[in-house]
Amino acid sequence: MIPKLDLYQKKHELMSADEIRPGLEAMEEALTKLGHPERGPRFIHVSGTNGKGSTVAFMESIARAHGLRTGSFTSPAMIDLHDQIRLDGRPITEKEADSAFAEMKKAGISGLLTDFELLTAAAFIIFNNHRPDLVFLEAGMGGRFDSTNVVEPEASVITSIGLDHTGFLGDTIKEIAWHKAGILKPGKPGIIGPLQPEALYEVTRAANEAGAPVFIYGSDFTAIPGIRPGLSGPHQEVNLALAAEALKAAGVPIEPEKLKTGAESAFLPGRFEEIRPNVFLDGAHNPAASEALVHTVKDRFGQEAKVRFMVGMLERKDYRSVIRILEPVAHSFIFLDFDHQDAAPAQLLAACTDIPSKQIKAAQIPQGRWAHEDLPLVVTGSLYLLSELRPHFL
Repeated sequence: MIPKLDLYQKKHELMSADEIRPGLEAMEEALTKLGHPERGPRFIHVSGTNGKGSTVAFMESIARAHGLRTGSFTSPAMIDLHDQIRLDGRPITEKEADSAFAEMKKAGISGLLTDFELLTAAAFIIFNNHRPDLVFLEAGMGGRFDSTNVVEPEASVITSIGLDHTGFLGDTIKEIAWHKAGILKPGKPGIIGPLQPEALYEVTRAANEAGAPVFIYGSDFTAIPGIRPGLSGPHQEVNLALAAEALKAAGVPIEPEKLKTGAESAFLPGRFEEIRPNVFLDGAHNPAASEALVHTVKDRFGQEAKVRFMVGMLERKDYRSVIRILEPVAHSFIFLDFDHQDAAPAQLLAACTDIPSKQIKAAQIPQGRWAHEDLPLVVTGSLYLLSELRPHFL
């Protein structure tokens, strides 16, 4: 489900499959027909279970503080596909999207790709046409067989590894680490976040096999002192360090003052974003992200703090663990039914906790207003939920 993709498909008579097909063969065939737009720009490629979007946001902001022109491709959308592809920090325009889709129609790739592959191809075309100095490319799922893994990057980043997308990536940390490590390329630096031993072993094994030098958080580099990251939560110090190290590995001459300016002005919608007074949006859609959210709540409001949670999740996610992790800082829950084909019913979520809760439909939230209460409200779970709800709080 990529908002507004269908509009461009109808306009340009392009077909794609609304499903996930891991593998690079179709993507490589399409890019050959397109004249290989992925070979023009300079990329930093990012995979990981959590922290990808935040790391890209830091890299984007720091690079721009150094005067570089940037491109970014991230997922999912916060509003629609335009904000998934950014140039110099701004979402692409309708005209820029039209140009890319027209090029794909002319190349004859209709029906060849999945929805996400089609959007990835559009991103490559836009970046190739505009030629930013550096492009930050986020893997959609996994890494090794993700449609983004067709580039030869300046550096690769693996932010974290946890259990997520188990239906596609495997049921063990080792299997998932193998997928994430697939973005490491011969001779290209790999910047590795703090991983549990089993994941680190698999990543370093894959790096040795690929001939990729690796630089690991905690041993080769660590948090940067004297900077308060623009994104909230203690875990953002790690993401900032990964971003700075990746930029260095890509040849950006980091200047301390510009690093500080970029890091402190970084912004990413839906990452503990205060959308209204005392109302926060945070896409904690798996156990590791939920643990980070709990640390952020305690860091922001105090170790004994309690907040109200509004939660909606996809049924394929580990929603039971997420709710259990949130419970120690939860005063109450509001569970939501929202507009996604895989959304878990609110009733199913409510059955996972004994903490006071109620169930409502996301569409019932009054647009443009919200009842203010003394306790903070944290809206969390699926990023698709945040995309649907964000306009209600603006």
